Amino acid sequence: MVGFGSIGQAVLPLLFRHFEMRPEQVRIVSAGENGQEVAQEFGVAFIPQTLTEANYLAVLEPCLKKGDFLLNLSVDVSSMALIELCWRLDVLYLDTCIEPWPGGYTDTSVSPSLRSNYALREKALAFRREKRGGPTALVAHGANPGLASAFVKQALLNIATDTGVAAEKPASRRNWAELARRLDIKVIHIAEQDTQISSRPKLRDEFVNTWSVDGLAGESLQPSELGWGTHERHWPQDGARHEFGDNAAIYLNRPGAATRVRSWVPLGGSYHGFLITHGESISIADYLTLKENTHVIYRPTVHYAYHPCPDAVLSVHEFAGRNWRAQLQERVIRDEIVDGLDELGVLLMGHARRSYWFGSRLSIEQARQLAPYNNATSLQVVAGVLAGMVWAILNPNAGLVEPDEIDHQLILEVSRPYLGEVVGVYSDWTPLRDREWPFPEDLDRDDPWQFKNILVT
Repeated sequence: MVGFGSIGQAVLPLLFRHFEMRPEQVRIVSAGENGQEVAQEFGVAFIPQTLTEANYLAVLEPCLKKGDFLLNLSVDVSSMALIELCWRLDVLYLDTCIEPWPGGYTDTSVSPSLRSNYALREKALAFRREKRGGPTALVAHGANPGLASAFVKQALLNIATDTGVAAEKPASRRNWAELARRLDIKVIHIAEQDTQISSRPKLRDEFVNTWSVDGLAGESLQPSELGWGTHERHWPQDGARHEFGDNAAIYLNRPGAATRVRSWVPLGGSYHGFLITHGESISIADYLTLKENTHVIYRPTVHYAYHPCPDAVLSVHEFAGRNWRAQLQERVIRDEIVDGLDELGVLLMGHARRSYWFGSRLSIEQARQLAPYNNATSLQVVAGVLAGMVWAILNPNAGLVEPDEIDHQLILEVSRPYLGEVVGVYSDWTPLRDREWPFPEDLDRDDPWQFKNILVT
């Protein structure tokens, strides 16, 4: 295991619960000594070592042999470097996002396009085209990205059943895209609201979060990114297209944490979330694209709409006010959480019943009953990690694979016991609900699903 922050500590107990492993078969390599006592509790070797471009081969290669599994839960360690190592050694691999080496998110000497998740994904796809097969490397499979792709597939099937649209389980990528078009899905939000609160409030000059602080800060500084739908008629004022790749997504020339969008979850209702870049915003849009020859005839708009826990919202506002200079202190809250839940799902809009949210509602109380060293947010990620590992072990020679391409039913079956309530809820909510009060707005009422209507300006 590379990286042993909040997610690494959360997943370790469940590895021993679900896989036949002995402690001496597990090694953890992590920057610093955070979590060392958890590793010691399970009798697992802990190597406090920061991995760099200069030393990662020397540190990791002696730990790996054919048939092993490298679980990458780190930040600031290049996913592609580890994937290439695993491919060469015939080792299985899984990460929860495609990471660059340090500075990859914030190198202002290159264009925002080149420090985007779009660019990171294109490098991974180029590796797949070059290598064609090999040991399975399942990229970006936590909660989101990861479970979100399985949620989308199940939501499409549920909507088809409930609206009387004939649909056997699609057997191919094109079948899934055709189903989405028949249902008239225009927009998909990864809609998440985290309401967990701590007994220790956020302090001045402190970044608080329910998962990695470095992870949220890093992706907050990347440009906002979204899969760009064929129904869109409005072009964002600061929008731009990439000059390479499949062209399934666009980006905005501003940080994700500076971009807010309207969305909806069943318990929390309507909210303003941050349009933080995430890999699933690009991969889902690409997976559900229909083409005639090279002409795109259908694609939904897809993006994340993230409302983190209250202390993280305050942290992001302070982060922005410091002109994106990091706070001196950081804290991931877990044991001090006293209430709240993480409502994480996908919101599919535009179909005959307007809006449908499908996903996980997991409270802090449920999370603590289900697994140690977890809060609601980390356990949803861990559920995706476990399910992805099971799929990879059952499919060990699949090469580099994205979450959208694998068996969603297996993923949901393995992850469901750790997701609390898994529910689907219909709503008549649209981004135009209760708008033009108390001030008039320039809205596109001909199509409520336009990004123009969802973006908070």
